[in-house]
Amino acid sequence: MATLKELATQPAGEKFVGGHTSCAGCGYPNIFRLALAAVKDPVVVVGATGCCEVNTSIFPYTSWKVPFLHNAFENSAATCSGVEAAYYSLLKSGKIQENNTRFIAFGGDGGTYDIGLQSLSGAMERGHDMLYICYDNGAYMNTGIQRSGATPRYANTTTAPVGKVKPGKMQKKKDLAKIMVGHNVPYVAQTIAGNAQDLVKKVEKAMSIRGPKFLVVLATCPLGWQTKTQDTVKLTRLAVDACFWPLYEVENGKYKLSYDPKDKKIPVADWLKLQGRFKHLFKPGNEQLLAEVQAEVDKDWADLKALCEFHSKQV
Repeated sequence: MATLKELATQPAGEKFVGGHTSCAGCGYPNIFRLALAAVKDPVVVVGATGCCEVNTSIFPYTSWKVPFLHNAFENSAATCSGVEAAYYSLLKSGKIQENNTRFIAFGGDGGTYDIGLQSLSGAMERGHDMLYICYDNGAYMNTGIQRSGATPRYANTTTAPVGKVKPGKMQKKKDLAKIMVGHNVPYVAQTIAGNAQDLVKKVEKAMSIRGPKFLVVLATCPLGWQTKTQDTVKLTRLAVDACFWPLYEVENGKYKLSYDPKDKKIPVADWLKLQGRFKHLFKPGNEQLLAEVQAEVDKDWADLKALCEFHSKQV
């Protein structure tokens, strides 16, 4: 990890450098590096408390070669919107010159789907010129793998454990992308850490649009998912091919599919069986639970395709 003094010697254009203390196989560092590489203008980054902040900014070290502001768990979007508002206020008063500075807020699913939802909703509704990127690993991983609104149904977590009474988390994963679409923002997209081209393309698209933008990115957590560290890329790609995590974007309210697995589509069980948090689903007697998950995925996929097809026919 680079020290504050050493940052000046990093290669030109590198905004997020290695040496952070994230776990082997963690998905979010790829998201940060790829997302920031897609931003060509000066950028200010705000990061919520969580794995992001804990692993990348342990004083006196930092992995950030851009201005980085750590804030509380619940207010990454509010802080970023305040920085953006201050920038435009200074421009208007003539105290600084325009340099096309851009603003990005990062947050995990706990600090985005749940604790930070009010902050995110407010920033999007007010129309701040900023991009919010949620790295979604499906639980409060930094504090002990507690369930979050992003945890898939029947996943095993420390606060929704598998036992004799319940087979893990009973509730369906919250659809945050569609919630953001409901805020009438100009751009919303869903992507994965394992598809660099798709992730970079969507960040570039977001940066070409003024106003509030939102990206939610599926990221692996080998500890919480109970997976092999070398399967980081494979797992997110399989989630896409299983249609559990479709790649799509919504520009000015119009849905557009980024990728259709078609002949490559796999049963969701092929993705679930690689994760220890779902191993109980494959025990005798739990066949109905797997069938429920598959039916749920199939319905969501059909609904999304219908939306995309409807908007593709509109002039």
